[in-house]
Amino acid sequence: MLTLTNVSLRRGPDPLFTAASFTIHRGNKVGLIGANGSGKSSLFEAILGTLESDVGQIDLPAETRIAHMAQEVMGRTQPAIDYVLSGDRRFVEITAQLAQAERDETFEKIADLHEQLDTIDGYTARARAEQLMVGLGFSEPEFTRPLSSFSGGWRIRLNLAQTLMTPSDLLLLDEPTNHLDLDAILWLSDWIKNFQGTLLLISHDREFLDECVNHIVYLHHQTIELFTGNYSAFEKIKAARLALQQSSYEKQQREIAHMQDFVRRFRAKATKARQAQSRIKALERLELIAPAHIDSPFSFEITAQEKASTPLLTLVDANLGYESAVLKNVNLSFLPGDRYGLLGVNGAGKSTLIKTLNMELPLLSGSETGGSNLNTAYFSQHQLDELDLSSSAVQHMFDLGRKLGTVPGEQEARNFLGGFNFHGDKVLEPVGTFSGGEKARLALALIAWTRPNLLLMDEPTNHLDIEMRQALTVALQAFAGALILVSHDRHLMANAVDQFLLVEDGCVSIFAGDLADYRTRVLPGKEKSALPTDLAAETVSPRTAKRPGKEVRQLKTRLNTLDNRMERLQRKLGEVEQQLSDPAIYQSRDGHEKQELGLQSLLRDQMELKEQLEAMEGEWLEVSTELESIQGTPD
Repeated sequence: MLTLTNVSLRRGPDPLFTAASFTIHRGNKVGLIGANGSGKSSLFEAILGTLESDVGQIDLPAETRIAHMAQEVMGRTQPAIDYVLSGDRRFVEITAQLAQAERDETFEKIADLHEQLDTIDGYTARARAEQLMVGLGFSEPEFTRPLSSFSGGWRIRLNLAQTLMTPSDLLLLDEPTNHLDLDAILWLSDWIKNFQGTLLLISHDREFLDECVNHIVYLHHQTIELFTGNYSAFEKIKAARLALQQSSYEKQQREIAHMQDFVRRFRAKATKARQAQSRIKALERLELIAPAHIDSPFSFEITAQEKASTPLLTLVDANLGYESAVLKNVNLSFLPGDRYGLLGVNGAGKSTLIKTLNMELPLLSGSETGGSNLNTAYFSQHQLDELDLSSSAVQHMFDLGRKLGTVPGEQEARNFLGGFNFHGDKVLEPVGTFSGGEKARLALALIAWTRPNLLLMDEPTNHLDIEMRQALTVALQAFAGALILVSHDRHLMANAVDQFLLVEDGCVSIFAGDLADYRTRVLPGKEKSALPTDLAAETVSPRTAKRPGKEVRQLKTRLNTLDNRMERLQRKLGEVEQQLSDPAIYQSRDGHEKQELGLQSLLRDQMELKEQLEAMEGEWLEVSTELESIQGTPD
């Protein structure tokens, strides 16, 4: 189907890859992976003929139909549905000729054109275009809206719909998930599985790659290699290769030991706290794939400040939105260590919730209370737009340090930025010269420097390659503060959060299931499962459960939440009591009023923590008793 023979390609003076040779057979679905700038998009251009290779040959069968997604859409007045239909050029040509023949009343030609239309399945074209648009998140009233009325992200979705509408033997998709929410990604994954042609897919989303491809083309160190299998299979091969490299062996063993220790500690806690086994499996998978990323250029942590209030932030009977409520009667309370992922379609209110938690969007009604030691950090795509393009990365560190009252030295700033793969003179270059991925990494570095105890992240993986996404996953695993995450990257969501909140129909509720349950819930024709419980009530009444199986899942979810919170309260209580056990704190010292105040504060914290633990233990017993009473009921 597609053959490269000794192909070399360059951009500017430096080669992207040299002497690349491989063959992709008809019907194969191939993922292109590699660091940003390794030549993936340039390879697409060479296949399309818009970029000539320096050496070698690219062969495709004659008359191969290629579909390729454009990256921009002009702000035209053309209706969206017509733009999507224009992907099928033959359909557009025949319908235009048919309209002219009907005006001319040339009946023989009309009959011939109807026959041609039937041959290309043209009578179902509009229905197919509408299905594509619905799958990608468009509502029926939007079908006839002009292109110019859509934002940039939604225009990219229309580009994708138009590409999928194009009859093709070879489909080239370059980062198609970047502007999609999780629901649309799940739909697109299913569409690709049913696609009968050959696929070349550039993506940094490992779960999406695993679902969609059966071969991997890996671009690295100016070479290209073809592997059989999906991304997970490639990772295992890569890990095995690294294990054979003596120079990487010692570092690899340290990283594996660290991952194993993390899993062992979590498993011990999970046994004690009865936490979900799916979480342990996710950690074990993280341990398994860790060796494949030993040579990653990224190594950083997101450290929470030591002082943390309990709770960090509380919403009570809150209505959230702008002029009118988008979310109503929201009741949420976040403790240190809480880790929630937000689920829901675009426009449901996920970003509204996060902006409210960041206190940049005032409540319409209700109350929002932050703890005295609350330190919030918020990552969203607009953080990239707020970077000073004329300043360097290290200057951004200095400016942030002045705001925080702790300006780092230049070497300290360089060392910190090095963990995000900013080295040498790169830290002195103007941010305006950075790529989108480099700007995203800098924004993440600045957030990490603030040492937040409540971390709000809205699509942090846009522009990040697989290695940086893996490093972020590991960093969030070890983050001790509370995390609220919106992401279409399912690997990050599955490995960084403990529980999900569903934002839907103006409500925020616990989703009593995992991402597999959510997939079943949102895809058409699949039975909906793992329906949410009401977060405001949290404890489920048997009267509200439609069937015992659902009630059991809800009660188990509530027990897991209580276990997590009691464990964190016990840890905090242990820290307070350890300080109280120090004899020095009781020694009388003249003029040391601060010491006396510190002792009173510790005693007050001890009493409050014990009261909270007692209340939670009582609730745990109630929920546990209710669960045991129905545990034997068949699902």
